[in-house]
Amino acid sequence: MTRQPSLYITHGGGPCFWMEFGPPFGPHGFDKLRAYLSGLLASLAERPKAILVISGHWEEDRPTVSTAAAPGMLFDYYGFPPHTYQLSYPAPGSPALALQVRGLLQQAGIDCRTDGSRGFDHGVFVPQLIIDPEAKIPVVMLSMQHDLDPARHIAIGAALAPLRNESVLIIGSGSSYHNLRRFFDGDGRDSLTFDDWLNETVTTDPRQRDARLVGWAKAPAARACHPREEHLIPLMVAAGAGGEDRGRRTFRDLLGGKAVSCFAFG
Repeated sequence: MTRQPSLYITHGGGPCFWMEFGPPFGPHGFDKLRAYLSGLLASLAERPKAILVISGHWEEDRPTVSTAAAPGMLFDYYGFPPHTYQLSYPAPGSPALALQVRGLLQQAGIDCRTDGSRGFDHGVFVPQLIIDPEAKIPVVMLSMQHDLDPARHIAIGAALAPLRNESVLIIGSGSSYHNLRRFFDGDGRDSLTFDDWLNETVTTDPRQRDARLVGWAKAPAARACHPREEHLIPLMVAAGAGGEDRGRRTFRDLLGGKAVSCFAFG
């Protein structure tokens, strides 16, 4: 089987691909992101046999993996038009992969729980509806640990790296910019500063990369872009799973004037 990369993607903003926005996004503000996500599978050397998603919208006191064979929907956004609550993503889960995830984490000394009832939150179903609209590829979800410790999540990713050799695509789903209080202010300077730092960090030597990611909060404009880091931490898992593979930026755009990037390892 072809070794899959690990990815860090932005999943946009709520059900953004099924809405029209005014300024600063405009009616086509998310078109480039949609095009990127829709071409993601075609960019891989081989179609993955399963996808493991670490969503910025699931936190537990310790890593928790979804074991549901047929996950339902979890509409964890609020105040959007009624039609956005009619979306459906009927992809199967994979209890076997979930137990493998748990086993790998436990082998690395990382306690892991299971959850048999968790549905797809919008950090999963929103991008997956674009990535695999036929919903044929099994999807398993893994939570972040509530402390959001970057070193811990890099270690979680490193423990999961062997899955890549079994044609499992690992996706950290968040956003490289996530300050909702400033998303509509039209000032993108902080986002550009932090995005440049992030690209420099991800694409450097993996050992330096991981050390820089651990200290991300000291980066220029870091807290202006991530007052709370739950949407950045999935990058740590993707980087940890990347191992010795140097990262590369695969997407960059200005969403409402804010710089947003996606990255791949391998």
